[in-house]
Amino acid sequence: MIIGVPKEIKNHENRVAVVPAGARDLVAAGHKVLVQSGAGAGIDIQDELYLNVGAEVVATADEVWKRAELIAKVKEPMPSEWPHIRADHVLFTYFHFASSRDLTDAMLKSGAVCIAYETVEDTKRTHPLLTPMSEVAGRLSIQAGATYLEKVYGGRGVLLGGVPGVDPARVMIIGGGVVGTNAAKMAAGLGATVVIMDVNLDRLRYLDDVMPANVITLYASAHNIEDQLRRADVVVGGVYLAGAKAPHVIRREHLEITPRGTVFVDVAIDQGGCFETSRPTTHSEPVYVEEGIIHYCVTNMPGAVARTSTFALTNATGPYLMRLANKGWKQALKDDPGFLKGLNVAQGKIVYDAVGAAFGMQSHGVATVLV
Repeated sequence: MIIGVPKEIKNHENRVAVVPAGARDLVAAGHKVLVQSGAGAGIDIQDELYLNVGAEVVATADEVWKRAELIAKVKEPMPSEWPHIRADHVLFTYFHFASSRDLTDAMLKSGAVCIAYETVEDTKRTHPLLTPMSEVAGRLSIQAGATYLEKVYGGRGVLLGGVPGVDPARVMIIGGGVVGTNAAKMAAGLGATVVIMDVNLDRLRYLDDVMPANVITLYASAHNIEDQLRRADVVVGGVYLAGAKAPHVIRREHLEITPRGTVFVDVAIDQGGCFETSRPTTHSEPVYVEEGIIHYCVTNMPGAVARTSTFALTNATGPYLMRLANKGWKQALKDDPGFLKGLNVAQGKIVYDAVGAAFGMQSHGVATVLV
């Protein structure tokens, strides 16, 4: 099979979908790997390293798209890439369809097979291809919160860990999953007072057992959310519903009770955001102020630490990419029910219920495209 690796073009996106070690394995298995020149340059992976393992480096993205059968990417195709996508393409990347009707419509029109990293499941019903980037984003959320909490950026002027004789910052984390857990670890390590909230009592019990003493677990009732907002310095949104649009756990009216200069970090922004006042931002312009509250809503947060993120991601995606190449997409998905969960759009049909529900569109059973 011919696997194509175009250079990512999203704002400040320097990750790459296949590293030389992965390309080496694919070539050894009898596949051809086409890598756009400069695809790894942003993380100091030069073209020569791909050539040394038997990959072919091509000059343009156009050539990658024209020749490849299986396209491996990191982020969803940008509008300028949509005209390149054909019905005989298999795309393997993060899609987050529920946050973009335009992207969904474009992929339906293309007829391509779209397998989304974020909805692939394992035998524990967790999301192995989302987890590494959720770990990165959770940790980065605290770095971002600490930075924009500084007065020079319009924040409250509070040091996250405080100093002797002065209270530390109060960090409120909504969602006790991978993002929330990693955010709590980072914030607690810096000395903040951390409140992590969830509606899953079993998860809260687990977190209460493993977190340090400066982390408080709290049930995410409407009353408790409002009470914590009144005292928050940093609020991290880590709510995730597989493949679906994120629910708004904080509404616009909640900003009225939140201290001015508080920093909201919406890690759920890829799925539409879990704060009503969130809108996507970029690494070039990461924040905006809404009713006195600083909002950080960068849609590709892990791109800020692109080298770490690339290796963390490809460690997870590599075996799945190999199965797609070795077996073809239909057989690879048939052989693994969890991998099949990654199929969101194929042959002009939505085949993942949460995507259809996000837009009030019809969803078809996966069997209709696997025949």
